[in-house]
Parts: sequence; structure tokens; C-alpha cells
Amino acid sequence: MRMRFPQPAASEITPRAVYEDRRRLIAQLAVGAAGATLAGWAQRQALAQTAAATPRPGKNLALPAPRTTLPGGAVMDKLTPYADVTTYNNFYEFGMDKGDPAEQAHRLQVRPWTVLVDGEVARPRRFAIEELLKLAPMEERIYRLRCVEGWSMVIPWVGWSLASLLKAVEPTSRGKYVEFTTLADPRQMPGAASRVLDWPYVEGLRIDEAMHPLTLLAFGLYGEVLPKQNGAPVRLVVPWKYGFKSAKSIVRIRLVEQQPRTAWGRAAPQEYGFYSNVNPQVDHPRWSQASERRIGEDGLFTRKRPTLMFNGYGEQVAGLYAGMDLKRFF
Repeated sequence: MRMRFPQPAASEITPRAVYEDRRRLIAQLAVGAAGATLAGWAQRQALAQTAAATPRPGKNLALPAPRTTLPGGAVMDKLTPYADVTTYNNFYEFGMDKGDPAEQAHRLQVRPWTVLVDGEVARPRRFAIEELLKLAPMEERIYRLRCVEGWSMVIPWVGWSLASLLKAVEPTSRGKYVEFTTLADPRQMPGAASRVLDWPYVEGLRIDEAMHPLTLLAFGLYGEVLPKQNGAPVRLVVPWKYGFKSAKSIVRIRLVEQQPRTAWGRAAPQEYGFYSNVNPQVDHPRWSQASERRIGEDGLFTRKRPTLMFNGYGEQVAGLYAGMDLKRFF
């Protein structure tokens, strides 16, 4: 029987792929749309206040200081507070609720950590995280992050262009795509024991997207080492695509000839296309993408703002898709 209550806020909508977790879904539905929105906001505020009062462990860990500061598409928006950035996350390996990663990610062991880079490359190699930190000069880049559920943030990431790593391993002519595989260890990540997705989490980019200067391997944010709930120790950031494309806690980067089968592409291909460019003209099957809510603004009554094509980075990246039907290749 179809439930008859108002459409919940986009940030509270559970993706179709998680319907199998029936207890949680039933609990969310029972609360009702208004109650769920209020409870979600109150929980987020409580987590953010706790985070703001808690010493930030990143201050005690080594991260090379960024040598340059780049605006990343001339972003002039107000930065999202650190407390919100680190307490409102999608990281299903630690749970489906936005607050779960901040509460559960302390389990993650980020040392030792290696990233295997292989596939269609002339010089495959396994990099220790300490080697990656020194592979290229660190840069601070202020990027918008837009999630498919309708919320957004503005974050000062610390890292360097993924192109630096790919050039080091020398892609061959057969390397048409780049596949990213993330850690999926149920001993450290309680959500990875669920059937929400077919683990491990896999994402992919076309080689020209991966080589674009804006595509970032991030090791930190706000000048500090990347918090575990945000994808430590290394994650991808692709600012003109929806947030789920930016794989977290990466353990393998593989160059391949065929388009990778991504985690969400396998789970719900009608909802999550391979390209996943931010596009206000192409709605998700269950909600509009024409507007968004900026986390950390105006509390419970955060106003909506228009969604920008390519998340505002069209001048830099639109040429990658010249001649493509972006409604078909969504």
C-alpha cells in the first residue's frame, strides 16, 4: 500500500538500493516526513556541536603544507563549517544515516595503507600512503560538493591532481577508463557487512575526466589530514559530478579498456548513470535536481538555491562532453 504523506526532504530520502534493510526503512517511514526532517536536523546539529567541541585529531598528524591555493572554478561561496563537513556524510561502509560515519569511522585503521595502481599502464606500482603524500606538491582547492540527494557543501580540500599519479604509471593506449576500488572490511566498517551494495564500492571515470586538472586526489581538508569519516587516508574529488562519484578510502586504481561497472550502476542503473554530471535539467527518478540546500546555512530553514550546470565548473569541463546528449549519458 502506498504511504500517503508529504514528500520528505531530499536529504532524508533513502536510495532504492537500501530498501532491503527493512527495519531501518520502516522506522524512517513511521516517523513521518515532518518529524524525520526535524529529527534529522536536530541530530545533525548535535553532532556538529560535539565535533566543534572535540579536539581535531588531524592537527597532530603529518600532512605536507599546501604550497598553493587554487580557487577551483572561481568558487567564492562561504565555506561550510568544519563541524558540518565532518558530521554529515554519505559513507555507507559505516552506515546509512548521515551521522553514522562520524560515529563509527574511528574503527578505521589508516596505517599502514597502500594503493595499487595497475591495469593498462606501463609501470604498475603499489604506493604506500607516505609515498603518495610526497608524489606531488600539495594544493588547497576550494570546491563545491553537490550530492545527488539535493544537499551541497563548500570544502577546502588538500591534495593534488590525479593526473600526477596517472602520469607516473604511464597509461597505455588501451587505458580508456579509470576504475577506483575502495576498502570494504566489515571488521572495521560495519556497513560493509550489509547488503546495501555489492561491495567493494567501485567507481569510474573516463580517462580524460581523470586526467583533468580539477580531478583531485585528496588527503586532507581545512589544512588538516583527512578525517576518517570523510574518506581517509585518500579519496577522489570530482567537483563537477555528484558526490557519490568521489570514491573514499581508495585501495586500488586500475586503468581499463571497458567502462567500469560501478557500485551504484549495478544497484540502480536507472537512477545512477556512469557520468553523473551535476545537471539541473536531468532529474533523479524520485526527486528534482533543479535546486539544492547548502548544509550549515540558516539551520532548519536552509533556503534552496538553484543548482548550477556542472556544479558551476562548466567553463572548465563542458568541452569534455561536446556533442554528447547529456540526458542520455546521465
